[in-house]
Amino acid sequence: MISPVEIKAKAEKKYIAFLQSIVLGEEFSRIVIRGDKNYLKSSLTEFEKEILLLLSQSKEKKGFGYTLEFQRIKTKHIGTQDLPTIIYFNSKTDYLKYLGKEKEVAGFENNLQIILTAFPQLKTWVYANTLKIILKQKQWIDILKVCHYFIDNPKPYRYVRELPIKVHTKFIEQNNQIIIELLNILIAEHANTLEKQFEKRFNLKCSESLVRFKVLDPEISKAYFSRLDDLSIPLSQFEKLGLPLRKVLIVENKTTLYTTLTLPLMKDAIAIFGSGYNVYNLRNVKWFSDVELLYWGDIDAQGFEILSQFREFHPNTNSILMDKNTFEKYFEGDLGTITNMPVPYNLSDSELSLYELLKINNWRLEQEKIPFEYASYFFTQGVKFNDKNT
Repeated sequence: MISPVEIKAKAEKKYIAFLQSIVLGEEFSRIVIRGDKNYLKSSLTEFEKEILLLLSQSKEKKGFGYTLEFQRIKTKHIGTQDLPTIIYFNSKTDYLKYLGKEKEVAGFENNLQIILTAFPQLKTWVYANTLKIILKQKQWIDILKVCHYFIDNPKPYRYVRELPIKVHTKFIEQNNQIIIELLNILIAEHANTLEKQFEKRFNLKCSESLVRFKVLDPEISKAYFSRLDDLSIPLSQFEKLGLPLRKVLIVENKTTLYTTLTLPLMKDAIAIFGSGYNVYNLRNVKWFSDVELLYWGDIDAQGFEILSQFREFHPNTNSILMDKNTFEKYFEGDLGTITNMPVPYNLSDSELSLYELLKINNWRLEQEKIPFEYASYFFTQGVKFNDKNT
């Protein structure tokens, strides 16, 4: 026999469909839950207890909730009995009061009217996202203020917190996921659909990544940066950097950057902190094609995967200190991080051979394990590094 707990669970499963019927403007239709037509227990006393429990939670006893419809059925063990085969909610009040959702649905209906009055084109979205309407029940007035602003100003080119919208300064950031969904519909023709970040997608200013680099040529440091040689600047400014450079070294890890800060001075050269996979941020630096571009990463699977990724945008990149001789000389048996990445395709034959060895054995030689004297030798010789001599 169905229990009150099971009735409650099945009634709750019908809640979304009920909300959707409100969106469509449909009149309330009786909500039916099927009971069992078989009763296999052999205790008449237990049967009577179950019936009494069902009745105690019904509309007949409580004045609201479900109504039971019985059918006389011959059971296997306790003879012919009246079993509750259909349970139904005959009115909206019965259903909502039973679930404890009266206030919630009243708020939903109020917000539904506000949303569709302002933007009837959101009806399909509302139908598919009824629970989001409830989740953001207290925020809809402000959410719609944001939507109105972007319809009137689809390309604001301002920072989020300086938009002239009468909402809390952090409101858009705290609710940006649902705002994204709405603006994707309301200003689809103005959205940069390939961008995932809210600011970039909807034509706002955004905080830029910083590029940290060390100027290795004292003359460049003196002429351009008042002798400063350890700098961090916004990416957009770095992309336009106009320095007389011939060599650029990119190092993967921050610890190595500290080592880089003590590298020998080199004419017409800088060293950049790539920060692992964040080298992707440097993909649009066009002037890299005019310099000798060197990449120095960990000798592990990820190091070569990052190198391969970087070469997608800068095919003139040569690796440095990522060769088999260096690995065999200083490897201490450290394990790396298992990778499931596809085989990189922007590696030379020798790089790919070493990559496969590292990946199979999950070996790693971190940059920090390579002595400074050994690394410094390569730089002081002024050698043009490439796959043949690394």
